[in-house]
Amino acid sequence: MKRLFTAFLAFFAFAATAQEYQNQGKFEQLDYMLRSPNVYRTASGAPGHIYWQQRADYKIDVTLDEKKNQIKGSETITYVNNSPDELTYLWVQLDQNMRAKNSMTYDVAENSVPDRATEGQIDGMMGYPDYDGGHKIQKLVDAEGNDMEYTINNTMMRIDLEEPLKAGEEISFSIDWYYNINDRARMGGRGGFDYFEGDDNTVYTITQWFPRMAVYNDFEGWQNKQFLGRGEFALPFGDYEVNITVPEDHIVASTGELQNAEEVLTEDQLERWEKSKTSDDPVLIVTKKEAEKAEKSKASGTKTWTYKAENVRDFAFGSSRKFIWDAMGVDIEGRTVMAMSYYPKEAWGLWDKYSTRVVAHTLKVYSRMTIPYPYPVAISVEAANGMEYPMICFNYGRPAEDGTYSARTKYGMIGVITHEVGHNFFPMIVNSDERQWTWMDEGLNSFVQFIAEQEWEPNYPSRRGPAGNIVSYMKGDKANIRPIMTNSENIIQFGNNAYGKPATALNILRETVMGRELFDKAFKTFSERWAFKHPTPSDFFRTMEDASAVDLDWFWRGWFYSVDHVDIAINDVEWYKFDSKNPDVENKIKKERAEAGSYHVTPDKNEAAGITTVVEKNPELKDFYNSYDPYSVDSDDKKAYKTFRASLSSKEKELLDGGYNFYEIHYENKGGLVMPIILKATYKDGSTETVTYPAEIWRRSENKATKVFITQKEVVQFQLDPKRETADTDEENNYWPPRNIPNKFELYKRRNDTPRGQSPADNEMSRNK
Repeated sequence: MKRLFTAFLAFFAFAATAQEYQNQGKFEQLDYMLRSPNVYRTASGAPGHIYWQQRADYKIDVTLDEKKNQIKGSETITYVNNSPDELTYLWVQLDQNMRAKNSMTYDVAENSVPDRATEGQIDGMMGYPDYDGGHKIQKLVDAEGNDMEYTINNTMMRIDLEEPLKAGEEISFSIDWYYNINDRARMGGRGGFDYFEGDDNTVYTITQWFPRMAVYNDFEGWQNKQFLGRGEFALPFGDYEVNITVPEDHIVASTGELQNAEEVLTEDQLERWEKSKTSDDPVLIVTKKEAEKAEKSKASGTKTWTYKAENVRDFAFGSSRKFIWDAMGVDIEGRTVMAMSYYPKEAWGLWDKYSTRVVAHTLKVYSRMTIPYPYPVAISVEAANGMEYPMICFNYGRPAEDGTYSARTKYGMIGVITHEVGHNFFPMIVNSDERQWTWMDEGLNSFVQFIAEQEWEPNYPSRRGPAGNIVSYMKGDKANIRPIMTNSENIIQFGNNAYGKPATALNILRETVMGRELFDKAFKTFSERWAFKHPTPSDFFRTMEDASAVDLDWFWRGWFYSVDHVDIAINDVEWYKFDSKNPDVENKIKKERAEAGSYHVTPDKNEAAGITTVVEKNPELKDFYNSYDPYSVDSDDKKAYKTFRASLSSKEKELLDGGYNFYEIHYENKGGLVMPIILKATYKDGSTETVTYPAEIWRRSENKATKVFITQKEVVQFQLDPKRETADTDEENNYWPPRNIPNKFELYKRRNDTPRGQSPADNEMSRNK
């Protein structure tokens, strides 16, 4: 009975705690939501004094078979157990199994039968029956060549150890495997191949291509969540040595530094490579002419490119004989980093002009906002998609056949290159768990991307970052919205949730709530603390407060844990002035109000009807009151005023004579998300003034607030959020006096679709060529 009673008390305590959280106000602390600080992660948001993380080093030999569209590889992994725990098994990621015949990805993907279906849609619903995807494990042995026991569970493989791997020990094992590369145009995906029918050639982007160690960490143990296609990666750091064998006329772009340039490049290409290191402009290493020649000749042999990369969490490469290659050196705090681009001739006209310059610009801005870029190269590869890996990313952007391109294609290309290169910092260096918290890489990255875009050219048309761009999402149906703090596979409206909303939130935090100086210092502190480590949301939230002395729990609670939106309204304004007691002033005002208040329409109607009153017909009926003015100023009034003035102090006289206007403004928080109140006053003389009241103005009453605005000028209009800083979803209730403007709708005309990243032939440039 005692044990049962104890259990009941424990349950009751838990229920009370949960209920207590539900009843918490918007300004209560996030104690219940954040992980408890410990020796691994401190209450300040910094790594603890015995923080640890695992390490995995790779040596890989891989061959690209162009005829079979197949990757075949052999790898040796050396895994170091830096944890205090004994490990009896290891978990390895097999991301290609997402495309295996028995993949649960196909089973959990919802679909329906449309009224009209294309062959491609049917193909996708059937799970691409003619494609045999997935990692094919050929061999798994230990360092002595003995077979190791393993179990494959969809995209995860457990390796069972004969002896526990103790703290501080390491283990080496080897895996042989192959897989069939997917046609990305047909099946989608982050990696794959793009086939160019016109010249019968292929561009390969080889990603998530080898068995990779999963993360084992201090706060969840093994991160072995299945890969369903959306949630990306959680990977440990390590060193890579990779030998990539490809057709001999292919050019390989890769994570890491090329070790055997003399063996794979011509003398002219080597000379251009050296020149590019000190050039202020991109230098062509492989020219357009050389790439076009390789497209036609198609050599029959093979060539091996060797790359090494230190302290990276992943490895990817691209390969094609179609690649044009340009490069330039970038000075990052005294170090030369090579910014490079690889692209087919179909991207010429856009990529040769912009790509490498965008890479260089991105490295400079992100290095200023976070840490100096630590790697030797940063590569952008044109591949009709957008995806990132350490030192290399794949991006879209092709002009029309006549060389023209639309503004949407141009800025889309610049934006995606900025974004994907920026991913080198989040999450390739600040190594968050994308499979758990997508916003920690996509949102943080989209935020800094916005800063870089705005520093690329004036009024750059950024998609994400400006507060006004997220309004339509935030005011939408809450049944179709999830909090930012949602697991990646469960998010609805992925782009808005994981990219747009957190980017906007951080921009508001920087520009409106904290100010640039405090924000930038705190953001840089977080980046420095967690570079080459595994941060969690709690570490970010705590560091931003720890380095700024700004309590932001209300902000995280509203923007990251709720689906509330911003809608602050001016409900009413009451205008007050001092009663000066001066009869010459006040009596005139009283008279005007009395006459206005006593007015009715009958006298006007009588006059219009020609009715003459009795007194007008008989003037002898007039007496004292017919000419008496109750608001006239007499000697008694003047004497009383003189006595009143004599009783005032000099300060009181100054206030009374100052001509102050007191506007009592009543605000309402209709959206639920508390934010600062930004108020613009427009005066009668045409001048304006803007004041900001911190979000804490709502701390005692979360739905209503009253604030007096005092000015010596007369106000003709008040407006909330005049520069659209807070993502207010209803601007029409932001005005006093109220205003109404018509909503617009348009006659919709369907446009012709073009492949992603390729400019339509009919564009602004072509029409004005």
